[in-house]
Amino acid sequence: MPASDDLSKLTVRAKEAEDRVTTARKKAKADLEEDVDNTRTAVEKQNTVLREHASEEKGRISDHWNELQATWNEIVGKVREDIEDRKGEHDLHKAERHADRAEDDAGFAIDFAYSAIVEAEYAALDASLARMEANDLSNQAGATP
Repeated sequence: MPASDDLSKLTVRAKEAEDRVTTARKKAKADLEEDVDNTRTAVEKQNTVLREHASEEKGRISDHWNELQATWNEIVGKVREDIEDRKGEHDLHKAERHADRAEDDAGFAIDFAYSAIVEAEYAALDASLARMEANDLSNQAGATP
């Protein structure tokens, strides 16, 4: 599948996320809690798919992608533990700090995702260039007596 197709899927998914977050402010708490649970399940499923894909492609993709994925999983795990630890707090000041921190975390996650999209664009363009160069060399080798 061409990288442009994968980037199109990314665009659609980003728009879905934007729409869900925009409508979240208008939802009842129980509905929002259900959305959070469903999204967490989707994240865990996607992480499993990513791990499996990285494992299948080991040796075909650069080692730094495997290292990044391992580091990402570790960081996400720690963030989730922190979130779960703070969910039961009932003190108003702690709840306010939790909300502020959650908003800051969301902002950073969005910035991180944006950087990942830029990196994906670079990787896709570089892949297209590498394929073009390989085809040129192949054509040159076939044309040379």
